[in-house]
Amino acid sequence: MSTVDQQVPAGAAGSGGSGVAGSAAGAKPMRRAAAEALRKLLQRPLASYYLVLWSAGLLLVLGLIMVFSASSVMSRVQFGYPYYFFARQLAWVLVALPFAWIASRMPARLIRRFGLPMLIVAAMLLALTFLPGLGVTRGGNTNWLDLGGPFLIQPSEPAKLALIIWGAGMFALKGRLLTQWKHLLIPFVPVSGAVVALTIGQRDLGTALVLMAIVLTLLWVVGVPTWLFGLALGVVGVVGAYFVSASENRMSRVVSFLDPFSDFAGTGYQAANSIYAFATGGWWGSGLGASRLKWGQLPEAHTDFIFSILGEELGLPGALMVLGLFFTLGFAGIRIAMRTTDTFTRLAAAGITGWLIVQAIINLGSVLVVFPVIGVPLPLVSYGGASMVVAIVAVGILMALAKEEPGAREALAARKQARRDRRRLRRNRG
Repeated sequence: MSTVDQQVPAGAAGSGGSGVAGSAAGAKPMRRAAAEALRKLLQRPLASYYLVLWSAGLLLVLGLIMVFSASSVMSRVQFGYPYYFFARQLAWVLVALPFAWIASRMPARLIRRFGLPMLIVAAMLLALTFLPGLGVTRGGNTNWLDLGGPFLIQPSEPAKLALIIWGAGMFALKGRLLTQWKHLLIPFVPVSGAVVALTIGQRDLGTALVLMAIVLTLLWVVGVPTWLFGLALGVVGVVGAYFVSASENRMSRVVSFLDPFSDFAGTGYQAANSIYAFATGGWWGSGLGASRLKWGQLPEAHTDFIFSILGEELGLPGALMVLGLFFTLGFAGIRIAMRTTDTFTRLAAAGITGWLIVQAIINLGSVLVVFPVIGVPLPLVSYGGASMVVAIVAVGILMALAKEEPGAREALAARKQARRDRRRLRRNRG
């Protein structure tokens, strides 16, 4: 050992080591305390209820902000003022919120009764899009229904929620018969197949894929045998592949998404400009309202590609916030489905959660060029009339289903009673 080594104070290395070890040792109790606090929070009867409320509410507020930012330029160019699309979006939200509030206060048994009427109305509206003069074609898809004046709706949106509520109610009604595989399929698979066929007939493959995901989610949660679920998954894959290959436009999109810059002026235009948006914003974003791509370079900036503008303006923190909110919403929905003992509640909660999360994954995958551009909106965020109203009502139903968890209704009643007692106490003091 050298003289220098021998002269190093014995406590020097030890003091540095003990500092690192001390900080690490101090971090462990903090992590344990945080984990314990989270565990206690999730043990509360209303945890799922408030997770759904706050995650969906924050997504809705963020969506309104981003719709205004992403559409302001186009609104000014087309209508002379920057608030046109934002005002319409806000109007749809204000229309939907009272219905969501009513839905959130309904018991599950009452929601279940609406399943069949909702499905019949949705199927009729889907069929009306095939009539000349009523069906409206946009972006190559005849999936809009013109009811006169400003009333232009997309029937496939309410069809998603109707299929979930009807399917959950039908499976719950069958009860013990679900041990027989034929009762797992009939009438659910033929009816849902007809709804999907009507959507495919509109040439709206993106929405058809979301409907297929809803069907697979309900079949999986209700407990179909693995071989039968694999068969259903294979059929969905074959049908999807066939309709992609049967359309030259869809096939070109699938091919171009692997390298969108190879056909920048054609099929790769949206995907390539979406990449440019994220690159322009960088890690921290260009700032709210400071997007460059929304000046006409990125088509559908306020609808299907709103996440691109969000990533450009708010950067990685904004993008991660959106992902975190959808993760929280998905976690809460799965938690509701797992904690309830009621078959309808379990299936309806799983179906709504599967629909919203799968559609979000498809949209985000298209925007991030992980999937081909399919053309579905980002739930609760993208601009849209029927899609926004139905998604908000679905969140209200999910909140109602959260009340079916053990102890949830009692906890709500206790809170209401506590508020009444406080108001009475204030009046007495006054």
